Amino acid sequence: MGPPKCAIERRATPPGMVQKRRGKPTDYGLHLREKQKVKHYYGVLERQFRTYFARAERGKGNTGETLMSLLERRLDNVVHRLGFAASRAAARQVVLHGHITVNGKRVDVPSYLVKAGDLVRVKNRAKSLQLVHAALADFRRDVPDFLSRGEGAIPEGRVDRLPVAEDVSIPVQANLIIELCSK
Repeated sequence: MGPPKCAIERRATPPGMVQKRRGKPTDYGLHLREKQKVKHYYGVLERQFRTYFARAERGKGNTGETLMSLLERRLDNVVHRLGFAASRAAARQVVLHGHITVNGKRVDVPSYLVKAGDLVRVKNRAKSLQLVHAALADFRRDVPDFLSRGEGAIPEGRVDRLPVAEDVSIPVQANLIIELCSK
C-alpha cells in the first residue's frame, strides 16, 4: 500500500497546530532563556537590565551575585517580599501610586534601590492601609533573611542588610546570564 498521499493524513499534527521542535537547545538558547526568566521575574525591560548588568560589572566581587543583589534591592521587589502586595506587578502599582515611603519620604519609583538600614513603610492613609492589609491577610509569606517586617497597625519593614545569593527566591544560573551579556 505505501504511505498515504493526502497531506493531512501524513502530518503528525492536525492542520493549524505547530509541530513541537525536537532536539537539544543551543547554548545561546539556554543563555537567553535564563536571562529572559530573570527579566520577566523582576519585571525589568532590556535596557534597564543592561544598565543593571553594567553596574554589576563595575562593582566589586562576583558579577552574577552583584546583579542578583541589585535586582533584589528594587523597591517593588522589597514591597512584594515583605508581603505588602500579592505579586510583583501589584507591588509595582502600589509603589507607583505613592502608597509607600522609604525613611519617611514618599517614593513612587519601582526601580528605587533600597540600602541597608532603610525603613519601608506604608503611608498612613485609609486607601493605602486597606490595600496592604488585604494583601497581608491573603498572602502570609515568609520574609527573607535580609528583610524584617514589623507587626504594628501601620505595616513596615526594614532592610537589615544587602541581599546575597542565598536570598534570591528563584533558581537562577547567573553565570549563564553573565556569559550572554558579556559578549
